[in-house]
Amino acid sequence: MYFSCPICNKQLYYTNCNHSVACENGHSFDFAKEGYLYLLPPNKKHSHAPGDDREMVTARRRFLSAGYYQLFSDALNAASCRLLTNPVPVVLDAGCGEGYYTERLCATLQQSGRQPEIFGCDISKEAIRRAAKAAPNISFAVASSFSLPVPTASTDLLTDVFAPVVPEEFARVTKPGGYFLLAVPSARHLFGLKEILYEKPYENEEKDTEYTGFQFLERIPVRGKLSLTGQAVQDLFAMTPYFWKTPKEGSEKLKAVSNLQTEIGFDFLVYKRQST
Repeated sequence: MYFSCPICNKQLYYTNCNHSVACENGHSFDFAKEGYLYLLPPNKKHSHAPGDDREMVTARRRFLSAGYYQLFSDALNAASCRLLTNPVPVVLDAGCGEGYYTERLCATLQQSGRQPEIFGCDISKEAIRRAAKAAPNISFAVASSFSLPVPTASTDLLTDVFAPVVPEEFARVTKPGGYFLLAVPSARHLFGLKEILYEKPYENEEKDTEYTGFQFLERIPVRGKLSLTGQAVQDLFAMTPYFWKTPKEGSEKLKAVSNLQTEIGFDFLVYKRQST
């Protein structure tokens, strides 16, 4: 078992005919019927249902399953295959959402002849429930990136696609010589959407950020264009931060839109864990 106890950080082991896990200190956790673990630290304060809700998760699954962001998934997979030399790599997707990128990365690594151990964590219980149901061969847990239930120096590759970056925690769990692959929006990602939502649309800031414990290696740009109609327009909006930040007037303008054309772009920033 790869996950560690969120209470005492000891390794978790299967118990009770693999229906639950426990650590040597007796802290135990049951698997949900979909196969995931709930590993949010009990002493931390969280809202009743933190992270993306059912509406946002459903929209994200519908949008991503339609293949609109497949070029980004393909680029993530290609970079991961190039970086990983271990035939049995340990991969952690921090902030994995409903598992689209995690699932496709697992399949690609397997097709390349590797036998990966893939793990995904997200603070949204609804997102993890969907992820575990769709990919039972991947280990998923409801957990925060600020307190990953993962052993120190255990991960060959940590991926983060538009999720919170926690440098100290990411450095803790990544093996020396391992990699951190971060996806960030390009300057004009979803600019066509912003032109509808805001009177003065803005470009995203682009910068090469240094993180303690990691060496920045390269930026991999991926660019494309989207032409959306009908429900896909609203699905895209629902899976972005703009869903929460946009004034009511902007949201109402978008509801009247049946066709949307926009630039899209991810930059994948590649970091290598430095030896301590």
